[in-house]
Amino acid sequence: MSKLLISGKKKSETAGGDGAVIRPQKFVLSSGLEVLLVPLKETQTVTVLTLVRAGSEYEKKEFNGISHFLEHMCFKGTAKMPSSKEISSLMDGLGADFNAFTSQEHTGYYIKVDHRHLDTALDIISDIYLNSLFKEEDIEKEKGVISEEMNLDEDTPTSQIYDVLLKLLYGDQPAGWRVLGEKEIIKKIKRPDFLNYIKNRYTAKQTLVVVSGNFNPAKVLSRLKILFSDINRQPGLAKPRTKEIQTQPRVAIKTKKTDQAHLILGARAFSKFDERRYALEVLSSILGHGMSSRLFQKIREEMGAAYYLSSVADLGSDHGFFGIATGVALAKVNEAIKIINDEFKKIALEPPGEAEMQKAKDYIKGKLTLGLESSDEYAFFHGSQQLYYKRTFSLNDISRRIDAVNSRMIQNLSRELFQPKNINLAILGPFKKKDELNFRKLLK
Repeated sequence: MSKLLISGKKKSETAGGDGAVIRPQKFVLSSGLEVLLVPLKETQTVTVLTLVRAGSEYEKKEFNGISHFLEHMCFKGTAKMPSSKEISSLMDGLGADFNAFTSQEHTGYYIKVDHRHLDTALDIISDIYLNSLFKEEDIEKEKGVISEEMNLDEDTPTSQIYDVLLKLLYGDQPAGWRVLGEKEIIKKIKRPDFLNYIKNRYTAKQTLVVVSGNFNPAKVLSRLKILFSDINRQPGLAKPRTKEIQTQPRVAIKTKKTDQAHLILGARAFSKFDERRYALEVLSSILGHGMSSRLFQKIREEMGAAYYLSSVADLGSDHGFFGIATGVALAKVNEAIKIINDEFKKIALEPPGEAEMQKAKDYIKGKLTLGLESSDEYAFFHGSQQLYYKRTFSLNDISRRIDAVNSRMIQNLSRELFQPKNINLAILGPFKKKDELNFRKLLK
């Protein structure tokens, strides 16, 4: 699914399932901590989500992977709950859904509970964020867990191919490094490294707390002021700017014994702040979203060469990429690459028809609506917008902007994107360095 953050200019009003209007309420505490409250009437749950502007793109080379490692350590014990078993036992006793995640540009921690347990969820989230112990024995044990996570990633071609792509696009700079880091670096990380990273990254002005669901906004805001009163008030360090330099098509091969070739073929794009992201969402839908999309039909239904195929639209704060990801039969890899590349050229030459445009728009709006049916989905939807855009946007406003995209905009965008100098192919399979020349020829 596309990783696009869609924005608008009007005040956010999201229609709920009962027709009620949900107005996210933003507050900035005296410390600089941002709070976003999303009250929902028709739910018995509540989600507490903490988002931090800290990820692999904020790291130094000698500590690549520390953002993700830190996320693991925050569930290993606090001053109030000294062990991971105490934390998990308490949350299991609530029937809570809880987890954490790390991306290139942010880290998140969340708990979803029955609304009657909201106070406990707030206590746990704030305690994990502010008072994690980072005991040396826990750090050493967790290194083994992360090593196995890396092994799993290595054994999962559909995950590994994204690491190949990022390295191809951005090289040896933070945007090109693995979120998980490297085993040799992880082995060297110690407690003082975590404490120093938290000092520079986990600050009030780099953090957003989102509460979504069935709750009393005034009570929650008052509670958060108390729970986060000791938060670090330093400004925090900025993310280094990503550099992009490319003048001709590029190919990266990851040699691995596999029964099919996994590949991502596409072009450099733009940041999530670019207004063309609405047109990119429609283009993405036309080419590779849904079973009726152009390339799904051609490569899976007509060729019978693949099981999965989808569009990839990954827009960061200062860089972006759009492409097609698929796994195809080894004997048909050349043909599949040619078909994808030809479709890129075709849509740049011939604007899509009205019926295809409307279908793509309806697909996008339908998926957006289906993706907002619970308190956690609303927390992620509005929280990700607030974190980057410093405001939230309504489904109605997003729909209007999607509807405003026309076929000429799609054609112009395709012409800008699918130029040879922007094209990149990442491919994983039983290929050798000598195969790179063949793949380059297919891209011209």
